[in-house]
Amino acid sequence: MEFSRPPLVIAFELSEPRKAIVADILAGVSDVVYLTELDGAARAKALRDAGVLLTFNTSKELRSGEAALLAGARLIQFMIGGVDFIPLGELPKGVPVATNGGGYAESMAEHALAMALAAAKRLILEHENLKLGQFNQFTHNRMLAGGVCGIFGFGGIGAATGRLMHGTGMRVHAINRHGRTNERVDWIGTPERLNELLEAADVLVISAPLTRATRGLIGAA
Repeated sequence: MEFSRPPLVIAFELSEPRKAIVADILAGVSDVVYLTELDGAARAKALRDAGVLLTFNTSKELRSGEAALLAGARLIQFMIGGVDFIPLGELPKGVPVATNGGGYAESMAEHALAMALAAAKRLILEHENLKLGQFNQFTHNRMLAGGVCGIFGFGGIGAATGRLMHGTGMRVHAINRHGRTNERVDWIGTPERLNELLEAADVLVISAPLTRATRGLIGAA
């Protein structure tokens, strides 16, 4: 297998229609190799020759000892935003690693809104009651409108969540590293003001990455 340029190596399976999209976008730019279609020496050569590795989870998609073969790569690009569960220490030192931060912002924002509504409207509890033939129409549900949604970690996911929460009539209080944003917020601060956010929030959304700086910031207290 010879390449005219360092290839893009994709470590996960793609459907044929999606392969066609990749081929069309990268036509004339890069060769594309699908690691799942190779075995043995061909896998090893593809990884040694890789310019970029595209992966969801190297600990599952690479076999034992294969990570070291990426020492000559220019980039290891993860498709996921949070990589706190990936054993990054197994990857070659000096090779840049990038995450897909904010890549799923809108879908995650919808999930956050759905969870907030489920809690406010007691959906799980009342669903279980309905299965027992009990229909509770007298207990008042909580309203999101008029409350404060506190968002700790106001990047792509946080900002997308804030837009949806504003749409329900909530006020949005946010924290990011800089204490400023171009997004619509009712209050924004830096991590040092986390307690102010927590005291004001009726709904708390944590969309900060799990890092050395954020680990343990949210606890029982």
